[in-house]
Amino acid sequence: MTALSDINVVDLTIARAGPTAVRQLGDWGANVIRVERPGGRGELSGSYDSSDYMNLHRNKRVVTLDLKSDEGRKVFERLIADADVVVENYRPPVKHRLGIDYEALSAINPRLIYASISGFGQDGPYSDKGAVDQIIQGMGGLMSITGDEHSAPTRAGIAISDLAAGHQLAIGILVALHERQTSGKGQWVQLSLIEAMISFLDFQATRYITDGEVPTPAGNHHPSNSPMGTFRASDGHLNVAASTNELFERFCKATGTTELLDDPDFAEPQSRVANRTRLEEAIQAVLTTRTKAEWTAVLDEAGIPCGPVNTIDEVFADPQVEHLAMGAEVDHASRGKVKILRHPVRMSRTRSEIHSASPMPGQHTDEVLGELGFDEAEITRLREAGVV
Repeated sequence: MTALSDINVVDLTIARAGPTAVRQLGDWGANVIRVERPGGRGELSGSYDSSDYMNLHRNKRVVTLDLKSDEGRKVFERLIADADVVVENYRPPVKHRLGIDYEALSAINPRLIYASISGFGQDGPYSDKGAVDQIIQGMGGLMSITGDEHSAPTRAGIAISDLAAGHQLAIGILVALHERQTSGKGQWVQLSLIEAMISFLDFQATRYITDGEVPTPAGNHHPSNSPMGTFRASDGHLNVAASTNELFERFCKATGTTELLDDPDFAEPQSRVANRTRLEEAIQAVLTTRTKAEWTAVLDEAGIPCGPVNTIDEVFADPQVEHLAMGAEVDHASRGKVKILRHPVRMSRTRSEIHSASPMPGQHTDEVLGELGFDEAEITRLREAGVV
């Protein structure tokens, strides 16, 4: 038994944020049924056997169902009647037109947790505006603080607003499920990409809303601590964090730069930030003399937080990452045995599990319809009518 094995989830999402939220539930054992339209899903994550699709849609079963048809709607209502959670990312007018909005589905199942991800919210001036991650990175402020002062606004290398929204929505769903144990009632859980992005600005956002300070790009160096950033070694780059007085003293002794300790411009954290350019130039001149592996060993010995800047292949070759075994092997219908990422959280008793690869189109339609009480003749008729 896994933690969420008693929870039934209906997945109506496409793209990345919604599927990411559902993936969290599936990894902890929820019974996830993904609903796709017959003949195509409008998906953005590649083919059904692409690595991206397999990563997003593991631990799910899939049915095809025409929600625009009357019979398809009736099948869907039977699915909803036994569901605990529905996750969707339709624009508000579309879900109301299809009759799959919160009010309509909660009338069928008052205990239903209805979870929505949108670009900008369910109401307001941008509620009908479409959004993808890079648009949100720009409008949400992340691109304005990413890169250095000389570069153009720069996007993060991952779909950060999608991933932030997916993980935060999963938390909201779990909170709603917990609250339902007391109230016996479902509710509507809402999250937008722009809200998730702003919340992930964290201290950069509070610098503005609390102190009125507008953050600017700091490149690979911390905006309010020094030395803390990326430096060149003789064969690549490494990150170093030695901004407190104690760490700075240890860093200088380990790197043979004790003369920096005698400079009044570097005596305190605030003065090191104020004179960061000269300090970082002095540090850089020393760090280029040895390899990143050599410096990592020296700084580790001195207790200085540090690490090489790895390419993705170097990440998975790292002995600690190998020890953590981030890959999980699954048996895919078309690709055979492949590895995908496992869930990163570990618990002492309860475990997450990658029990199935991502499904192929309509792979579980007959199986799920049978569980809903449809007999073989009814399933054949629905298939012949193009409902499933």
